[in-house]
Amino acid sequence: MVDTIPYIVDENDPELESGRVEYGSCTGYLSRPKGGAGLGSVIVIHENVGLVDHIKDVARHFAREGFAALAPDLLQRTGGTAQYRTSEDAIAAIRSLDPDGCVEDLTSALQYLKSQGFANGKVGVVGYCWGGGQSLNFATKCNDLNAAVVYYGRNPNPLEQVANVSCPLMGNYAEDDPNIMPGIEPLKEALARSGKTIDLKVYPGARHAFNNNTNADRYHPEAAADAWQRTVDFYKGNLS
Repeated sequence: MVDTIPYIVDENDPELESGRVEYGSCTGYLSRPKGGAGLGSVIVIHENVGLVDHIKDVARHFAREGFAALAPDLLQRTGGTAQYRTSEDAIAAIRSLDPDGCVEDLTSALQYLKSQGFANGKVGVVGYCWGGGQSLNFATKCNDLNAAVVYYGRNPNPLEQVANVSCPLMGNYAEDDPNIMPGIEPLKEALARSGKTIDLKVYPGARHAFNNNTNADRYHPEAAADAWQRTVDFYKGNLS
């Protein structure tokens, strides 16, 4: 076992300002260092079960690293994550979302972060599972991003859209992930054809969703700790 960061950050951590925010027709969970200024910002995109406590905790971890982190509830268009009593219901709702609507809501999140007095105007995005695919897709649609990170997400369709990525790109993937791994080499090749690169790492022995410590069957603490540090360092290099 490796030493990892304390995984659960108290929602009432006295060093942070954390809670629900509204911006336009969207809602999300914002966490940032209390009294912080000139902060780089991170949009944290949830998995296919919506904006659950685990993703709010991820946002607080980014805040503890010195970022302003906004986790949008991309199920807001269907009434919000909280209304779904089971993960199956949330997953069904996620599948019904209009991809263009997701891009619009992520754009609203970016604009909100850029407008805040505590922010420095630089914004990155990170997504996990379904959110990983949304993170990469958003990077193909938005020229205002300063960094994008994908955790085991699907490639955009069509893949050639990656030629539109204009920010530094990082990917963290699991070796034991049969639905995602076949897309890795095509992604690298498509990026290379357009003169772009990705800082990509595949974790041996890890499975899809290895970062989610609430999923005992999938959580891989060593991979999660390494990918976390890679992500934090990447953002500190691109969002400062």
